[in-house]
Parts: sequence; C-alpha cells; structure tokens
Amino acid sequence: MNHDTQMSNTTGGKTGEYRVVPILVSFLIAGFIGLFSETALNMALNSLIEDFGIRETTVQWLTTGYLLTLGILVPVSGLILQWFTTRQLFIVSLALSIIGTFIAAIAPSFAFLMIARVVQAMGTALMLPLMFNTILLIVPPYKRGKVMGLLGLVIMFAPAVGPTLSGLILQSLSWHWIFWVSLPFLVVALIFGMIFMQNVSTPTKPKIDLLSIVLSTIGFGGVVYGFSSAGEGGGWGEPIVIISISAGVLALILFSFRQTRMKQPMLNLRAFKYPMFVVGLLLVLTCMMIILSSMILLPLYLQTSLALSTFAAGLLLLPGGIINGLLSPVMGSLFDRFGPKWLVIPGLVLVTAALIGFSTIDLETSAAFLIAMHIILMVGVSMIMMPAQTNGLNQLPRELYPDGTAIMNTLQQVAGAIGTAVAISILSSGVENFMKNVSDVTDPLNPLLAFTSGVQDAFLFAIAVAVIGFIISIFIKRVEVEQQAS
Repeated sequence: MNHDTQMSNTTGGKTGEYRVVPILVSFLIAGFIGLFSETALNMALNSLIEDFGIRETTVQWLTTGYLLTLGILVPVSGLILQWFTTRQLFIVSLALSIIGTFIAAIAPSFAFLMIARVVQAMGTALMLPLMFNTILLIVPPYKRGKVMGLLGLVIMFAPAVGPTLSGLILQSLSWHWIFWVSLPFLVVALIFGMIFMQNVSTPTKPKIDLLSIVLSTIGFGGVVYGFSSAGEGGGWGEPIVIISISAGVLALILFSFRQTRMKQPMLNLRAFKYPMFVVGLLLVLTCMMIILSSMILLPLYLQTSLALSTFAAGLLLLPGGIINGLLSPVMGSLFDRFGPKWLVIPGLVLVTAALIGFSTIDLETSAAFLIAMHIILMVGVSMIMMPAQTNGLNQLPRELYPDGTAIMNTLQQVAGAIGTAVAISILSSGVENFMKNVSDVTDPLNPLLAFTSGVQDAFLFAIAVAVIGFIISIFIKRVEVEQQAS
C-alpha cells in the first residue's frame, strides 16, 4: 500500500483517506525549528548577559520560563486535543511559534525576550502532543516504529545542531539572527500545513474541570520550577525550592486522586494500567534524565575545563548528534521488525559504557576520546528512546492516545528538570568538596581540577540512572499489533 495515501482507522464511525507524507512533513519542519531555537539560544546566553546588563541567574529564566510553560500546558493538552480539530491546533501552535519568534527577533529588552520565550513555549506545548497523537491515529501500528524514528531524527538532531549553527551565527551576527533565521521556516511550515493538514480526529468536547486544571498547573508547574530553581544554583535548602516542590507534589497527589474519581477526567490515568506503557514511560524518563544531564555537563566541561570556544565545543558534539539523528529512522525500522527488547537492552549497555567513559575525563582527555564516547552515548540513546516510546503507546487503546501522549510529554519535561537540577547540584558540591581539601587555594590550576572532579561526580549520577534503566528494560516485551493494514 502507498505510504503517501492510506486508509485510516475509523474515527467517529467514518473512514477517511489521509495524505500521510504531507502531514508528517508539516510536523517535522515545525518540530525541527521549534527545538532548534530552544538549544540555539543557550549558546547566546553570555551575549544576552552583556547586551541587557543582567546576571546569570536572571538569564536562566529564558530556559526556566520555557520549561515551566511546557510543564503547565502539556498536561492540559490531552483535554485540548479532544476539544479542537487537528487543523485548528496545528495552525494555532504554528501561529504562536511565529509570533514568539518574531517578538524574540526584535526584542529590545530582556522582558520582551522573556515574553517571546513563553509564547514560543505555548506553541511547542501544543505541537508536541498533537504531533504524537496524529501519528498514532494515521499510521498503522506495524509502521509506527519507522515513522517515530523520523520524529526521533528531528527531536534529537535539531537540539544537536542548534549550538553549532548558533555558534556560526554568533561569530558574525547578533543573537537576534538566531530567530530571524528560524522565522521563514516556521512560515513555510504554516503555509504547507494550511494546504495539506487534515483533521484526523473528531472533537468530543469533554467537560472542563477547572479544579483539575488548577491542581495540574500547581502540581507540574511547582515541581518543574522547584527543580529548575535548585539547578540554577539556588540550592536544595532554599525556601522557594522546598515550598515549590512540596506544593507541587501535594497538588499532584490531589490531582491524581481527583482524576480517578471523575467520570470524564482531564487526564485519564487508566493509561497506567497498561504494563508496557509504564515500562516504556519509565525508560523514556531515564533517557531524558541522561540526555539532559549530559547535554548540560559536556558543554560546561568543554568550555571550562578544556577552555574551548562555544563554536569549537558545538563542533565536538556535532558528530554524535548527527549519527543519532541518522540512526533514529533505522532503529524505528528495526523495531518494526524485531521489537524493542533487542534494541533497548543493548542500547542501555552502550549508554552505561559511554557514561563510565565520561566519568574518567580530566584536563588531559583527548578530543577523539570525547567524540567517541559521545557517539556511543547517542547511538545507545537512539536504540532506547523511540522503540520504548512506540512500544508503550502501541499498547494503549485508541481513546487513550491523547492522554498517553500528554502523560509522556509532561513527565519528560519533569524528568528533564530533575536530571538537570541533580547533575548541576552534584557538580557544585563536587567543586566545593575538592576546594576544601586543596593546600594552595591561589593555584590557578586547582579551580579547573575542582570543576573537572565535579563533572566526574555528576556523571556517576547519570550512570546510576542508566543502571536503573537497564533493570527496567529487562521487563520490556513486544506489544503484539496487527501486521498489515486491513
């Protein structure tokens, strides 16, 4: 059967013909640019500090605010997906991304740029769950691995090339151009989507429960904000960190209790009754913690311990990102043929081996060793992420697709915030402990040795997460799906 036009599953009693390839292209362009601008801005933080005369703790809000918006809006996306059509949500999410990117491109002050980041995050918060939900509806289970692999190419490749491309831009142009470069692609994605995007689901318009929305906002928002604040150097003992995380956890307990008592829950937690969904979710979360903790530790080590420029650091991490992107569709096809176990378990062995390698890095570590370890890490990640995610979502019944994608995307944001915060705090305490034991504090070599020791300690945390992931992966089983279209 032609992949470009294939019969969908029935929706609301109707069967429609979907142009799968144009729909996918619309999502892939929009997703790539959205994720590219997210990491590209990280390389411009020093320029922003100088331009706006702000401190490091203030500029971090560009990342924290983005994550916080995702943490608040993505849980509600399961409800939003059931209220509006695919076309409406696609156009609104792209419009928000375009408006946010344009405001950022012309931003005369930090406040303007902060508003732009929040608007951009609103677009991304709608786009990610919509993209996964649409794929589950228009692609039959036996082909999902390959298509999810294409998504993996975008999701992993865009953040990988973001720092390198922004390093190139920043060598000769101002940080505004990071957004000016992104803008035309978003406009093209919007026009392309308006022409080809089709409605793939029928809105059921379930009842909106305001208390659930409030509890979800406080819960996920509080946890993400608390961990992000700790990761920004606030420390775990700070009142704002303790209050945010405590309030968030309490609100999430009340939210979960309320969802199980409602006839039409805002987020249907019945998805947790499906064991392979839970296993897949846990593997995706361990993967996110490893990726985001590594992605913050490696650039810091390269720029601080090895004194590389932002562009050189970006180039060093580029091969791993490119190989990961290219392998994602391959791993998706292998998943369709052989199932998840033969990919996920070896993938976690590779990830653990790479992290053990990173825990040995010092001031003399060669660029070749770092590139090799990073490539091994990213190959391993490509073997875990999409196969585990696809296998888990495949077990859900059709009516739980919006809730399953919302749960996975929300908890990825939470896991990312936790992984980053824990890695940074271990790094900081490692630096402090090293400096306490040095005999000559004035020796300029000691701060570099201390920082490297902190990075080594932080990678031990990533190894522990990988080992937990390996234990979970033993329980993964292939979800049996129909092997051909009816």
